[in-house]
Amino acid sequence: MSFKALFSRSLGADPRRLHFAAHSHHLWPDASYDGQVAAWEDAARLADRKWDRVMGEVYPEAQREVAAELGTDMADAIVFASNTHDLLVRLFAAVSESWPIRVLTSDGEFHSARRQFARWEESGAAVFERIPTYPFDTFSERFLEAAKSGDAQIIFVSQVMFGSGLIFDKIEELAALGRPDGPWVVIDGYHSFMAIDRPLGAQPAQSAFFLGGGYKYAMAGEGCGFMHAPPGFGERPRITGWYAEFEDLGLPPGQVGYAKTADRFLGATFDPSALYRFTAIRRMLAENGLMTARVSAHAEALQKHLLSRFDGTPLANAELLNPVTQGPHARFLAFRHTEAQRWYEQLKSRNVITDVRGDVLRIGFGIYQDDADVDRLIEHLGELE
Repeated sequence: MSFKALFSRSLGADPRRLHFAAHSHHLWPDASYDGQVAAWEDAARLADRKWDRVMGEVYPEAQREVAAELGTDMADAIVFASNTHDLLVRLFAAVSESWPIRVLTSDGEFHSARRQFARWEESGAAVFERIPTYPFDTFSERFLEAAKSGDAQIIFVSQVMFGSGLIFDKIEELAALGRPDGPWVVIDGYHSFMAIDRPLGAQPAQSAFFLGGGYKYAMAGEGCGFMHAPPGFGERPRITGWYAEFEDLGLPPGQVGYAKTADRFLGATFDPSALYRFTAIRRMLAENGLMTARVSAHAEALQKHLLSRFDGTPLANAELLNPVTQGPHARFLAFRHTEAQRWYEQLKSRNVITDVRGDVLRIGFGIYQDDADVDRLIEHLGELE
C-alpha cells in the first residue's frame, strides 16, 4: 500500500530524489503546509489575540496528542519548547540547588546531550558515569544495575540509540527508581516517539521524564520539542520564563510563581507554528487510520523487503547492528562498515539520501516510501564501488 498522496508537496518538490532518511529529517506531509498556513492566518486575523487561540486551543490539543501517543493520557504533564536541548538545560538546573550534579548515562547518547554533558563535565558542573552500550545484548541489564546501585541525581538514557537503532527495554524498571528528591529518571525518546507504540506508558509516567519532538517521526519539523514532566518533580525550576507563572495567582506580590502543571518548565514567547503543523498532521494521521503501530508495520515491511534482496550488493558485507526481530524496532537499519562514509557520498551523488554516523550507514523508512522505492534503492546499492 502507498501513502504517497499524503506527501505530494514534498515528493513533488524533487521527484527524482529517493529519500531514505526518514529517521533524520522526515519529509513533511501536505498537512504540515495546511498547519503552517493556519498559523499565519490566525496571526493575521487575530493579531494580539492570537495567543488566546494558541494557548487556549492549539497548545492543549498538542498536549493531548503527545500524551495519547506516549500512552499516559496526562496532557497537563506535557510542556513544549523550541527544542529538547532547551528543556534539557531547564531540567538539569532544576534537579539540585548545588553543583556538581551526579549523572548516570550511556556512551551512546545523541549529540545535543553528549556535547552539553561533555561541557558540564569539563567545567566541573557535573560528574558522569557512562555505561558502555556494547556489548548491547547486556546493556539494558548493566545500565539498570548501575542505576540501582549508584547515587546519581539524574539517570539519563535513550530508549532507542540514535547511532545503532538498538533499544533499551527496561523502561518500567528504570522509571520505578525515580523520586522527586532524586534520582530523576530521564528518557530520551526522540527516536521512539511515534516510532514505538505507547513508548512511555501510564505507570512509568508517574516517575520518569520523557523528551521528544516533532522533527523526526512526528513529521512536523523544527520547533516542537516537548517534555513529559511527572507531577511533583521540579516544582520550582531555576531557569524559568514568564509563561511559567500564569497559573500561580495565589502568591503574594513579588514572589516567583509557577504553574502546578508541566507548564512550570515553560520559557517565554515562542513561535507556535510548529504546534499548528503537529496538530494538523495528527488529525491527518487519524483521518487515514495511520496510528503508530500501522506506520511501524509499514516501515518494517519495507525493511524486510530490503534485507531480502540486498545480497549481491556491498551492503551485504556490512554488519547489521539492529536486525529485524519480533518486538519494537527502530525506523532505520544501521549498517557498520569501513566504507560507510564513501557509500553515503556515492548514494548522495545519485540523489539517494541516507545518513551516516562514523562508520555506520543508516537507512530510514517511512510512509512516503513503497516497495518500488526500495527496489530502486537496491539497484543503486548494487552499483556502489
